[in-house]
Amino acid sequence: MKKDIIKSSKKSGWESEAPVSPVNAIKHKEQRVLVLFDVQNLYHSAKNLYGARVNFSGILKTAVAQRRLIRAFGYVVRTKTGEEKPFFEALTKVGIEIRVRDLQEFYGGLKKADWDVGIVIDAIRSAPNYDVICLCSGDGDFIPLMEYLENRGKRTEVLAFGRSASAKLKEIVDEFVDLGASPEIYLLRK
Repeated sequence: MKKDIIKSSKKSGWESEAPVSPVNAIKHKEQRVLVLFDVQNLYHSAKNLYGARVNFSGILKTAVAQRRLIRAFGYVVRTKTGEEKPFFEALTKVGIEIRVRDLQEFYGGLKKADWDVGIVIDAIRSAPNYDVICLCSGDGDFIPLMEYLENRGKRTEVLAFGRSASAKLKEIVDEFVDLGASPEIYLLRK
């Protein structure tokens, strides 16, 4: 499996094919980390799989892993009622910058607020400023993004609920953290 192998790096000049523990592989305190939260993906996974809310603070701490946090973005949706405002404030309080998109309502009741393109744009635009991208989403639509960033020398990490995450996404990244394996850390009971 790819994530169990240290890859060669042209930048650093080292090369190894020795198996390593994926959880601790190639992490050091000087790495610059960008964390991107697909809030809707995590929220719905936690609600549908566990009947619980997400502990964003716990996920952020795991993602950063004592490295240098460059930025943490949370991609959220605003409704007409504004009932989510306290939630947005809570995200900001733990150090997550929110990106807000209004919920679009279409004729017939269809509602949409897709942040996938916004997440991809921020990941690519910010690439010169980070060494590691931590994507907090199990959405398989991000596979091309993670492959693109790996091909440009970035370490790719995904934190998501394993039962609802894309199998291929879990396979192609350098590290996958299954949030469902430690519900006491990553979930808040209602």
